[in-house]
Amino acid sequence: MAYNLLKGKKGIIFGALDEKSIAWKTAIKAYEEGAQLILTNAPMALRMGTIHELSKKTGDAPVIGADATSVEDIQNLYDTARNHFDGGVDFILHSIGMSPNVRKGKPYGDLNYEWFQKTLDVSGLSFHKIMQVAEKLDIMNEWGSIVSLSYIAAQRTFPDYSDMAQAKALLESIARSYGYRMAKIKKVRVNTISQSPTVTTAGTGVGGFDVFMEYAEKMSPLGNATANDCANYCIVMFSDLTRKVTMQNLMHDGGFSSSGMTEDMVEYLRKK
Repeated sequence: MAYNLLKGKKGIIFGALDEKSIAWKTAIKAYEEGAQLILTNAPMALRMGTIHELSKKTGDAPVIGADATSVEDIQNLYDTARNHFDGGVDFILHSIGMSPNVRKGKPYGDLNYEWFQKTLDVSGLSFHKIMQVAEKLDIMNEWGSIVSLSYIAAQRTFPDYSDMAQAKALLESIARSYGYRMAKIKKVRVNTISQSPTVTTAGTGVGGFDVFMEYAEKMSPLGNATANDCANYCIVMFSDLTRKVTMQNLMHDGGFSSSGMTEDMVEYLRKK
């Protein structure tokens, strides 16, 4: 059911790869709620994914290749957006994360530091870059909203999440620092959503992911938040209903982050 929460708004979605991704589902819901969109991902991801199918489902939204670690690419993306929308942008979703160390199974005590820097650049610094370029080009409309996706490993240790934990901690810090700046300049709010473990192409690449999912499900009184649930939350954050929410890391995890022990976990351990 649609509520026209984004009627008349214009947005850019970074990171939609395939129909499992949160960015994909967010784009569809944003379109259903009345938004006009531009879809973007790295050129390699555009070749690997099915984002052009998403374009067809979102009013033939333009698909613009842009490496989010490249200031020049982001500038070109925003210039294209301004021409396409005949004006500024009301919301941006940054749904980007990648670790070569995780992909290649490097243990935390034997990280490749060049890969580590790549992890930080792609998964953390890119968030700063899209906002810094947005500020310099004055692309954001007043009372706009910028959201990125995080994970609780930014605060707690999880096996095999490796250097992505540091990237997410950096991401959340950038949201606070640039959130203050964006609020003072254009009343734009900046937040991160700390999502449950979710079955996406990126998520399932982490070792022991199936165990993560089962554990989180038993520790979350409402159960794990799905990709669709997260997309709904993003829509609310893009809407005018959350105009005074900024610089926050918003836990979207069915209660996992506030649960010390649950009945489901007690029963599970008793059976072991």
